[in-house]
Amino acid sequence: MAFETATLRERFGFTLGRLGRIWRQQLDARLLARGVSYSRWVVLAYLTRLGEGINQKDLAGYMGIEAPTLVRLLDGLEAEGLVERRPHPADRRAKAVHLTANAAPELAQFNEVAHEVRATLLDGISETELETCLTVLDRIDRNAAGIQSEQQAEVTVAAEIASS
Repeated sequence: MAFETATLRERFGFTLGRLGRIWRQQLDARLLARGVSYSRWVVLAYLTRLGEGINQKDLAGYMGIEAPTLVRLLDGLEAEGLVERRPHPADRRAKAVHLTANAAPELAQFNEVAHEVRATLLDGISETELETCLTVLDRIDRNAAGIQSEQQAEVTVAAEIASS
């Protein structure tokens, strides 16, 4: 079926995925031109958006990567003095990740580039249109969270059955 004849619902997921890749490619290309790699900026961006003190496991989950992959990224950022890991206040086994003052110039550069990308890609789109789009995306996000909760519950039940 040609993309043009697909239903709105069929086009939606394809378009959303494609735009996500384009957005990331634009950020990545512009940051790389300034010497900042994807793996570096994405960790700093997530820490900024999610708040400091998030534990490593949750951060990896939000980023959609495995915990060992995140550990390697954090090792590099920590060696450069951009982040630090401290014992998590609620769980002694976990590490909480914090930005350091040295991360501020990196974040300023990221924010400048992100502003440029937003201005370019959202050109001609009104605040009202963005608000409508975000309302729909928030609803999809809630639906996805519900599916993930159900899947996690199924995995937990299966694990309990297997261990009994």
